[in-house]
Amino acid sequence: MRLAIKTCTLDMPFTEMLDFCVEQDVHAVEIGTGNWSAAPHIDLDAVLESETERNRWMDELRKREIALATLNCSGNPLAYEKEMVVTEKTFRLAEKLGVKKIVMMSGLPAGCPGDKTPVWVTTSWPPETQDILDYQWNEVAIPTWKRLIKLAEDCGIEQIALENHGMQLVYNPETLLRLRKEVGPMVGMNLDPSHLFWMGGDPIAAAEVLGKAGALYHIHGKDSRPEKGRVEPNGLLDTKTIDQYTNRSWNYVAVGYGHDTNWWKKFFATAKAVGYNGDVSLEMEDMSLSMLEGHLVSLRTLKEALQ
Repeated sequence: MRLAIKTCTLDMPFTEMLDFCVEQDVHAVEIGTGNWSAAPHIDLDAVLESETERNRWMDELRKREIALATLNCSGNPLAYEKEMVVTEKTFRLAEKLGVKKIVMMSGLPAGCPGDKTPVWVTTSWPPETQDILDYQWNEVAIPTWKRLIKLAEDCGIEQIALENHGMQLVYNPETLLRLRKEVGPMVGMNLDPSHLFWMGGDPIAAAEVLGKAGALYHIHGKDSRPEKGRVEPNGLLDTKTIDQYTNRSWNYVAVGYGHDTNWWKKFFATAKAVGYNGDVSLEMEDMSLSMLEGHLVSLRTLKEALQ
């Protein structure tokens, strides 16, 4: 497996970010193109529209021998047209750059026709939840994703790795496999352990399920941790923003600060055993550490675990 960095969390100009990757012996990057990413390391419109800009941008990677592992356009294209636009542009850019894998999220529709606010159903009761799910899946998600798959095929994309994130229609292996059954094997999972931890799941078990289905397409190296004294009385559902980390029942943390190197070794060994030999892309969102310290700590853990 190859170590990469999702570069959105590196608060550095493009060329300085690439130099940092070289210094850290990281030779692949995952580039955010927009939507929920500020896209600090690419101007999507400029690189899409201008061959000169594309060549200039790619030359910076080539001369450092850094691979473009994937483009990431995570957002909610099922609810917001502007985020669908960025998604479609990202697909078209992938074609021009020869990128075969896209990382994104499934999106989450509103709860009924005419509504504008996405609704994440996480329980079977009250009974109206089932009407919401039927509308979201059958009237919005499946038809829209069939269209997106066709566009991806036309752009030469081979895999779309959907992140198992909360507040998304696809948030675990079961929901991923439901969508995959309807729209085909273009979609697989970007398995991010940090989200399964706070949802009460086991990423190692998830890797086994996804591997058996041939649906493990990408891995994010990202950790989270339940916070003692707060999680016990309140549980893991927490709506406080991640910058309020001193008061939350769980937090995203540097890799190794939630689960030690031995856990990560077991996780990667399981992924490899089920056939995954792709990228492990660090995503660092530990708000209690400086940007640089959080990346360095996480890279040390991931490097040791991937040996």
